[in-house]
Amino acid sequence: MICLSKRIRVVVVDDQYLARGFFEGLVRMSERYELAASLSGAEQAVAFCDEHGADLVLMDVMMKHGLDGLTCARSIKASHPDVKIILTTSTAETEWIEKARRAGIDSFWFKEYSEVSLTEVMDRTMNGEKVYPDSAPNPEFGFAWKADLTDREQEVLRELTRNYTNEEIALRLHISANTVRTHIQHMLEKTGYKNRIELAVNAKAMGLVVHEDDRTGNRSPVETME
Repeated sequence: MICLSKRIRVVVVDDQYLARGFFEGLVRMSERYELAASLSGAEQAVAFCDEHGADLVLMDVMMKHGLDGLTCARSIKASHPDVKIILTTSTAETEWIEKARRAGIDSFWFKEYSEVSLTEVMDRTMNGEKVYPDSAPNPEFGFAWKADLTDREQEVLRELTRNYTNEEIALRLHISANTVRTHIQHMLEKTGYKNRIELAVNAKAMGLVVHEDDRTGNRSPVETME
C-alpha cells in the first residue's frame, strides 16, 4: 500500500499479534504518523521497502520464522540508508544493542523495560537522533535481579540455556569446569532455584538471556535438558 499524504509512513513488523496490534494503534492515533504496512515477517519488510519505500520501520528483533529483524534491518539500511529503523524486543537481552549500533540502526527500544515511550523514541528518531537505552533492563530473576548476576555468571547462564554440559561451557568460555560449577552454584544461591534445569528454563522463559542462535533461527530448546 502506498500512501500519498505528507505524514511519516511507518512499517510495523512483529510476528506477535498483540504487539503488532499495539504498534498499529500507536501509529493510527498519531497525527504525525501513518501506517503504510503491518507485517508479520522481517523479510516482508525488506520486500515492502524495496517496492514501496517507507520513512520509518518498527521491527522486532526476534522472529519465529524466516530471517530475524536485525539481519533484515541491516539489509534495509544497505539499500535504503534514509529509512529510519527502530528495533524492538520484549526480552532483556542486551547483546543486540551493540550489534544494532554497528549495523547503523537508528534506535533500539525494550518493549517491557524501557522508561521512554515508543512515541518519544519515534519522534526523536525522525528528528535525527539515535535513541538507545541508557541502562540495561533489570528484571526479577527468582529471588534476585538480573543486575545481581555478574557478567561472567550471565555468560555461563546464556550457555546453560543451550543445554551444554559444564565441560562444554568451560571450553566455550575458556575457563575451567570447576569455575563453571562455582558460577552455577552462586546463581542458584542468589535466585533460590533448585537446580541448573530450573535456572536455565526460567532464564529462557523470561528472555533474561537469549543466545544468538535464537535470533537467527537455529534454536536449541532448553526443554530437552535432562
